[in-house]
Amino acid sequence: MTFEIRTAEQADGDIIATFNSHMAMETEGKELPADIIGPGVEALLKDRTKGRYWLAEADGRAIGQLMVTYEWSDWRNGTIWWIQSVYVHPDWRRKGVFSALYSHVESLAAAEPSVIGLRLYVEENNNKAQQTYEALGMKRPGYLVMESLLAIRSQHTNGEN
Repeated sequence: MTFEIRTAEQADGDIIATFNSHMAMETEGKELPADIIGPGVEALLKDRTKGRYWLAEADGRAIGQLMVTYEWSDWRNGTIWWIQSVYVHPDWRRKGVFSALYSHVESLAAAEPSVIGLRLYVEENNNKAQQTYEALGMKRPGYLVMESLLAIRSQHTNGEN
């Protein structure tokens, strides 16, 4: 089975939003509101300073995705790419799709002098994903992610989230 990796374009917004919705339901049991996720994906696709998506395709059909957002590290004087919104269609799981997406993004990051590393967060009960990430050489850095999300507003200024 062969597949290709490519940078996502604006026309891919619907499939990316669909994949994100499937991923949220599968991993966290959360339903993503279409009026939030659709514009959220569109905002990133329009503005590469927010991040980038890559798609894996087979026979011209999207079968997986990966998104990267950026964090500046003053401690390291460089940018860390955060891997997010990982999804592989169920028919294509355990066939190397994520590994190919990861390798592609890792090679792009390595070619950027300002990029100093890759990070991701994973649900603590998602053992299969953790094993996959560790098999690719990722380590547990000993940090615990904490958050305080502000209320999601139904109206966004200029389409920004």
